[in-house]
Amino acid sequence: MTTATDASRRRFLKTGAVLGGGLVVAIALPGARRLAMAQEAAAAGAATFAPNAFLRIGSDDRITVLLAHSEMGQGVWTTLPLLIAEELDADWSTIRVEHAPAAPAYAHTAMGIQMTGGSTSTWSEFDRYRQAGALARALLVQAAAQRFGVPVGRVRTENGVLVAGDRRLRYGEVAAAAAELPAPASVPLKDPKQWTRIGRPTRRLDTPEKITGRAVFGIDVQFEGLLTAVVARAPAFGARLASFDDSDARAVPGVRDVVQVPSGVAVVADHFWAAKRGRDALRLQWEPSDGAAVDSDALLDDYRRLAGTEGAVAASAGDAAAALQSAARVVEAEYTVPYLAHAAMEPLNCTVRLGADLCEVWTGTQFQTLDMQVAQEVTGLGPEQIRIHTTFLGGAFGRRATPTCDFVREALHVAKAAGRPVKTVWTREDDTRGGYYRPAFLHRARVGLDAAGRPMAWRHTIVGQSILGGTPFAAMIENGIDNASVEGASDSPYLRDVPDHRVELHSPTNPVPVLWWRSVGHTHTGFAMESLVDELAHAAGRDPVDYRRDLLKDHPRHLAALDLAVEHADWEGALPEGRARGVAVHESFGSFVAQVAEVSVDDGRIRVHRVVCAIDCGVAVNPEGVRAQMESGIVFGLGAALHGTLTLREGRVQESNYHDYRVLRLDEMPRVEVHIVPGTGKMGGAGEPGTPPIAPAVANAVFALTGQRLRELPLRPTAATAASAPRT
Repeated sequence: MTTATDASRRRFLKTGAVLGGGLVVAIALPGARRLAMAQEAAAAGAATFAPNAFLRIGSDDRITVLLAHSEMGQGVWTTLPLLIAEELDADWSTIRVEHAPAAPAYAHTAMGIQMTGGSTSTWSEFDRYRQAGALARALLVQAAAQRFGVPVGRVRTENGVLVAGDRRLRYGEVAAAAAELPAPASVPLKDPKQWTRIGRPTRRLDTPEKITGRAVFGIDVQFEGLLTAVVARAPAFGARLASFDDSDARAVPGVRDVVQVPSGVAVVADHFWAAKRGRDALRLQWEPSDGAAVDSDALLDDYRRLAGTEGAVAASAGDAAAALQSAARVVEAEYTVPYLAHAAMEPLNCTVRLGADLCEVWTGTQFQTLDMQVAQEVTGLGPEQIRIHTTFLGGAFGRRATPTCDFVREALHVAKAAGRPVKTVWTREDDTRGGYYRPAFLHRARVGLDAAGRPMAWRHTIVGQSILGGTPFAAMIENGIDNASVEGASDSPYLRDVPDHRVELHSPTNPVPVLWWRSVGHTHTGFAMESLVDELAHAAGRDPVDYRRDLLKDHPRHLAALDLAVEHADWEGALPEGRARGVAVHESFGSFVAQVAEVSVDDGRIRVHRVVCAIDCGVAVNPEGVRAQMESGIVFGLGAALHGTLTLREGRVQESNYHDYRVLRLDEMPRVEVHIVPGTGKMGGAGEPGTPPIAPAVANAVFALTGQRLRELPLRPTAATAASAPRT
């Protein structure tokens, strides 16, 4: 029996087929049909068709996969289509990919909103995208069976072809017929033993797009009548605009308008350079705020004072204070990390075309759902009148996942005030000096060792700004604990096995805007924990690897990554004179990563020659992609470990661009080897877990080489090489 839903589904798909230039079968999974029906009337009259589904197959055999997540370099443009292609038995050469529209159907299966972040894209879609492929295959097989006049069980699929005996049909030949069939309630998925694509290295589908220039990033968006805007924002945190004179700005050739918006003053022009020159010509008066007193050194002094007081309890067992009194030896250490910028290659940008009944937004974003909500708020339009077009992202690292949607919100205000289509562009200096940052943190720890050198008591205090506080996600803070501040420490396997331990958190507030940065809390907890464990190993007179093996004996996935990395690094093997190795192993985002760094130090300058990395991420859908992400995470983390720091003076960030906020240079790049632990354990992420272990691995290598224990990032060894033992 045909239901109203089935009939509506067929009409929706047929409309898309006609508008798309061929008949298609689209697979709408649970949650997609409601919006599909709602958009049916609008789609019928549209010039182009954006189906709310995960998959469509055209009569020309092209298979188009729609991504619920944004491609920002992490490889989902390839990984998610692999999941569909596996279950669909598709011909990989026919796969095409598009970013999905912003719609509830594409909400994250765990987060409930459409977003990209937290190294969640692949594992969160592992079942959903495979089901989409399996459902499409089932409908195609059914349609082919009817065409062949045989039972469904007599039809098999192989590489985009349906086969029954000596008869063959391409998928495109039965796509229209498959679109007429009611979808089955459920379909079986392949046994992992049947996989032919999942787990095999696959080259990225977006590489040809990028090397040929076909890929469209937000900065590339251009159409007739589009203007460009640059905004003058507060020079110090919290400053407010008192007045401005725009007469000189309006005299700059190419400047079309100057408009005030909540974030400052926007100069709208024919092109970027006219807009920037116009902004430079503005005469602005700002009223200072309490943010003008923010200073890096003063903040660190405040953090040290807080570390000596009681904080909110993030983890506790036994009586750590009493147990420390009976320890055979106590190791004390303090670790600090600075504010960091995201420093993505593509500067922030957002294009808005706003009409009376339609608002279109083009941008590289990680938060489509929140952007949609902000667009409704600023324009007053309904969700059916707003289109979010996701472009490729030229790097993000969390910066394009701002809960306030600052750069999208600002662009909406600029277009609304200007009354014309406008692309609002930030310079890198704008973002470095007026954006959102990884918070600065201080860790203070006292660890008591027993007679055998094992930790028996652990007292750990963490001080740093909460990322969640003051955002729409503030409700996730429980009992004063923002988990993003303590993850990787409060749940550390080293800590869990200590009978008497206590982790406390202070979350001071100040006007500096903070945000998640690649690997979030693990950026600082990984450094502190793995540096500290290395200190404990040396205090106990143990080899750092053997010591970790002892402490992690009940944690097999940590051990598997550690053993694989040290094996390939030849941990005990000879090294050239003047070099040493350091090790770190850390779990984040469900994956277990160990790294061994080989370093030298010349007149206070650290040179990393080689990094051997091992990861257990469960099923590696595309091993080539996992390796690339480990390499990327190491480069990103190494740049921060050797160079990254933002200096605050009188409420202003002193650094501005790559010349003074340094990222890793080409001649500093080490040789990187990545090894994947084979396994079928619970799947973790790959985009972020490669970053946390690199800083402590390098710091531990420097200690092994020079005897200097570096407890502050970025790492700055002195020219002297005298040993400095842990304080006891």
